[in-house]
Amino acid sequence: MSDNMKMPGEERRELLLETLRTATKPFTGKALGEMTNVSRQVIVGDITLLKAKDEPIIATSQGYLYMHTSSGPDKIEKTLVCQHTPEQTEEELNILVDYGLTVKDVRVEHPVYGDLRASIMVSNRQEVKAFIRRVTEANAVYLSNLSEGGVHMHTVSADNPSQITSAEAALKKAGILIE
Repeated sequence: MSDNMKMPGEERRELLLETLRTATKPFTGKALGEMTNVSRQVIVGDITLLKAKDEPIIATSQGYLYMHTSSGPDKIEKTLVCQHTPEQTEEELNILVDYGLTVKDVRVEHPVYGDLRASIMVSNRQEVKAFIRRVTEANAVYLSNLSEGGVHMHTVSADNPSQITSAEAALKKAGILIE
């Protein structure tokens, strides 16, 4: 917005939806707030309302992303089960993206809460580095720290099965993949 007028809620949510639908990269809550002259907290509430209307918006480590129904005609997804120390997280993610995979999420089985899932959405080393930096700067723990022995799962996607097979072999060699 060009002036400092606060945009009405429904109009703002329509703009957020259109912005996210046409975006080629994630938008942070701060950037969306600046665009609509509201706080990041207001954006979080708006996104929650849009999700309640079944809009496929996810919060990734880079910001909000609209999940279009088709991720490509030949995308293949697989769930990989991994275990490693927190210090090996960057190595694990780099192995996956180096073979052309997108790491969509991480899931753990929590002893009290059951299945917990968090979106990651990294596809290259630069995004991995930014993800690791955000975790470090926030003094956060990796979701794998909440599971028994650090066991966790990643949903990955690739253009062809050989990319996944090669990444699995590299993870196995690094002692990270659980078969």
